[in-house]
Amino acid sequence: MGTPCVAALRRQTSAIPIVFAIVTDPVGRGFVASLARPGGTITGFTDFDPPMAGKWLGMLAQITPSAAGVAVLYNPATAPFAGLMLSALKGAAPALAVAVRDAPVHNIAEIETTMAALAREERGGLLVLPDSFTIVHREVIVASAARTHVPAVYWNRAFVAAGGLMSYGVDDADLRLRAAVYVDRVLKGTKPGDLPVQNPTKFELAINLKTVRALGITIATPLLATADEVIE
Repeated sequence: MGTPCVAALRRQTSAIPIVFAIVTDPVGRGFVASLARPGGTITGFTDFDPPMAGKWLGMLAQITPSAAGVAVLYNPATAPFAGLMLSALKGAAPALAVAVRDAPVHNIAEIETTMAALAREERGGLLVLPDSFTIVHREVIVASAARTHVPAVYWNRAFVAAGGLMSYGVDDADLRLRAAVYVDRVLKGTKPGDLPVQNPTKFELAINLKTVRALGITIATPLLATADEVIE
């Protein structure tokens, strides 16, 4: 699971088949030649499909007051794939009348500085990208968003369970199950290079109503109705 793990394993072997469950940009990272025809000894399942970018921004557009400017938080050291996501986000932004800017951070102090600056903006919003740094520091990020009253969308329900406003992301359990099927096929003789890399097909939307009330915002009924999990 994860881009760093695959990179480390690839440095150790070019002979043993590798099936990954959660990698963001396998082509950009050089793991596979293409999604349809991976080639080599690596294949698996990604955790990002470009339409997700529009969904993330759309969630911030479906709150009242809606976000006009969105800062995208990630750590460049642990999210080398962020450029792919930022490109998709900036492509989706005009249709939603949202301005998007990246907000790279490297430590907790920079998280706090970014959030303080965002709080001074009128109708500012936060989007937290998939990243091992952000999930490890989720409580810090969620607490800072609450303290500065900044509405935020996260990539994993763990943030919402910790008090975050909303999350939309892939169903990790589904990706692991699908990867197990690939492992079975490889062990029975199928070449990894002949198995196409697949994008996610199952997603989870979670909303924390306690945080909604604390921020003094409202969420559009259609968005609330499509939530897989609503935390009271």
